[in-house]
Amino acid sequence: QVQLVESGGGLVQAGGSLRLACATSGGPFSMYAMGWFRHAPGKEREFVASMNSNTGTDYADSVKGRFTISRDNAKNTVYLQMNSLKPEDTAVYYCAARMFSSSGTYSRYPYWGQGTQVTVSS
Repeated sequence: QVQLVESGGGLVQAGGSLRLACATSGGPFSMYAMGWFRHAPGKEREFVASMNSNTGTDYADSVKGRFTISRDNAKNTVYLQMNSLKPEDTAVYYCAARMFSSSGTYSRYPYWGQGTQVTVSS
């Protein structure tokens, strides 16, 4: 059974930084493509960033240049470094996993974490 557990969310002022982590267990982490998505109240779930098993990355236009996705296969963990945060980044952030190739479509990910709240105050 694959499990994903996010951590690192919290309350931060606009312009600040947070680093989210997603620890995985129960599967071959190095073979997974990992994605970060977010869901704000009243909005659709939104793609944020992804990294495939070969470390190729992709980002939503809204976070390019501010967010960085990375992974540590030795720790079975994927990270999302978020800098220059804006109030519109406020959402519950979820990590997700699928085999090999990443995707910006949330329905293509079979494994999900429980989410971590990120709140950016103005």
